[in-house]
Amino acid sequence: MPVNLIAPDPSQLFPVAGVRVGVTEAGVRKANRKDVTVFLLDEGASVGGVFTSNRFCAAPVQICRDRLAAGAPIRALVVNTGNANAGTGEDGLLRARQVSEALAREIGVDAGQVLPFSTGVIMEPLPADRIVAGLPAAIADAQPGHWARAAEGIMTTDTVPKAASARARIGGAEITITGISKGAGMIRPNMATMLGFLATDARVDPALMQRLALELAEGSFNRVTIDGDTSTNDSFIVIATNQAANAPVTSLDSADGQALKTAMLSVARLLAQAIVRDGEGATKFITVQVDGGKTAAECRQVAYAIAHSPLVKTAFFASDPNLGRILAAVGYAGIEDLDQTRIDLYLDDVHVAVNGGRNPSYREEDGQRVMQRAEITVRVKLGRGTASDTVWTCDLSHDYVSINADYRS
Repeated sequence: MPVNLIAPDPSQLFPVAGVRVGVTEAGVRKANRKDVTVFLLDEGASVGGVFTSNRFCAAPVQICRDRLAAGAPIRALVVNTGNANAGTGEDGLLRARQVSEALAREIGVDAGQVLPFSTGVIMEPLPADRIVAGLPAAIADAQPGHWARAAEGIMTTDTVPKAASARARIGGAEITITGISKGAGMIRPNMATMLGFLATDARVDPALMQRLALELAEGSFNRVTIDGDTSTNDSFIVIATNQAANAPVTSLDSADGQALKTAMLSVARLLAQAIVRDGEGATKFITVQVDGGKTAAECRQVAYAIAHSPLVKTAFFASDPNLGRILAAVGYAGIEDLDQTRIDLYLDDVHVAVNGGRNPSYREEDGQRVMQRAEITVRVKLGRGTASDTVWTCDLSHDYVSINADYRS
């Protein structure tokens, strides 16, 4: 069961002017499940994207990167689940292009204006014919209010659809932000198999979109991990339809730019954290906060060492306050000049270690009390400076092994 995560209320997902979303069942891998989703964008929309750092990236990732770099205005996105179209070589590229070209013909745009996305099993041929056959139904289904359907349509091993919305006042006008994400395993976004789509009707200078996407990813999807595996297909797309009445945002460093980023980041973080809350087999949601580093990068390095440790994660699953495992992870994180005598460790409100050793007032029952909670914060103080950073992760349970052992069956 997901950790404190429920399915979104469709009435609380606000339509974004300039975006229509349609979903259909194309039988990509299994019958009777939503598995093809299209996003249709009005003319004038701007798009930025961040993709996996995995060098064995999927065919659709390669195509999306090229098409965004080419600079043509993007008019549509097409997403399939059930098949990742990764590890498929030149044939995979041809099939992904076949799908995007078919959608382009259906809506009357150039193929270079369509971005394809896939998620699912790796090294299997994409059933492009089934996806193409399903496109007319997906287009016919397209409505501004179909975000909840889209959240279902992009799921794989997810148990709960993930979506969020917000409204904010920017540049003298109200803007709307709505997004969806998917992912439950093979999650360690460097930029994880995760997909995220975030749209706003705000007016934003197109030249800012790539930087906006990167900064939003850095503050959200690049701060979560479930199992430390970086997927072949990770993609995060940010859309601005430019249909709101706000004064155009021409700089992300301006007051309006910062307000826009803050509002969009709040939604992006909800979507990213929802992935962790629905992690495969997860029973606990864990915040790892590292303070007192020389740089945010080294704080993040320590946080990920803790968050990726199977020993730490299984201890959390068992509610076992074997907290020396956390100190061990701090020690092997790779900070060569780390002074262990300056390390403090907290588990929620419990001060576990002081100056690198067990706090004389720490009691095992206090640690166990915290470990039994569904949401836990691990806080490490490095005593090296003023920088800090945070990542979000989950525990590692028997169910994670079972889910991934049976993934292709």
